[in-house]
Amino acid sequence: MEENNQERIALADFSERISVLRDNVSKVIVGQQETVDLVLTAVVAGGHVLIEGVPGVAKTLLARLLARLIDCDFSRIQFTPDLMPSDILGTTVFNMKTQEFDFHPGPVFSEIVLVDEINRAPAKTQAALFEVMEERQVTIDGETHRMGDIYTILATQNPVEQEGTYKLPEAQTDRFLMKITMGYPTLDEEVSILERHHANRSLVKLEEIQPVITRQQLADFRSLQNGVFVEPSLLRYIADIVQQTRQSKVVFLGASPRAAVAMLNASKAYALLQGRDFVTPDDIQFVTPSILQHRLILTAEAEMEGHTPLMVARRLMERVEVPK
Repeated sequence: MEENNQERIALADFSERISVLRDNVSKVIVGQQETVDLVLTAVVAGGHVLIEGVPGVAKTLLARLLARLIDCDFSRIQFTPDLMPSDILGTTVFNMKTQEFDFHPGPVFSEIVLVDEINRAPAKTQAALFEVMEERQVTIDGETHRMGDIYTILATQNPVEQEGTYKLPEAQTDRFLMKITMGYPTLDEEVSILERHHANRSLVKLEEIQPVITRQQLADFRSLQNGVFVEPSLLRYIADIVQQTRQSKVVFLGASPRAAVAMLNASKAYALLQGRDFVTPDDIQFVTPSILQHRLILTAEAEMEGHTPLMVARRLMERVEVPK
């Protein structure tokens, strides 16, 4: 009984911290509730996030705000066509005084890293993130440098302007737990944004935002996922959805087992965000489109007909019978 009480206390503390975090996000960003929930889910699940949207919808602001609300080290990398791998990973420099080589870490050495416009850098620089995204470590000159337990990359990209950009390879997009499409605000939300800017007094500066979660609390919250209950029927439900992506005629390349594991982990994290220690079909349905859309490659015919991976992911999910 004592263990159950401890679990409830831990979950209550988690819910309280997340509630405070959401309140602070709403002070700066109007609307975008689904996007905020998805980003929080990915961070709690311990995954990296790719946020896609047109300029001006607060992609970078959301990433910076989230890093501000978590008391941890933060760095931002602006990807450009002339960026070299050593610019982000760091380099070894010969020290004349000690007659030895000293390693100077790059901006990727932090705890939450914002990679702005990740598709603006060439493939060589994009590939420099492979090891750190998958294994949370960087190997330079034969020496391995490990990252912290809460290491997270939040990347943004613009889907509209393609001149001077380099499409991310499938092997790299697969390293992102989620790809979140950030759309335009609704009419009422846009009016609220204008009202805030017009009044000016409602605007909150990032510098004034105080952290609400420590790095240790985040690490503890992530460990709560191990205690989230998932019925066997829901495990089959996840597997059935993934199987649909491999059997569909409009999909050239379906989701891998890594996608199924991502769906499981994200569902458990989202259940925690809802204050529950068990997963429901709704949790799986909420996270699945963002987990699958960047992992599906459609056939040329499907793309010509106007299908998008996000649309296909939702339709395939609807074909699978929901466990009762």
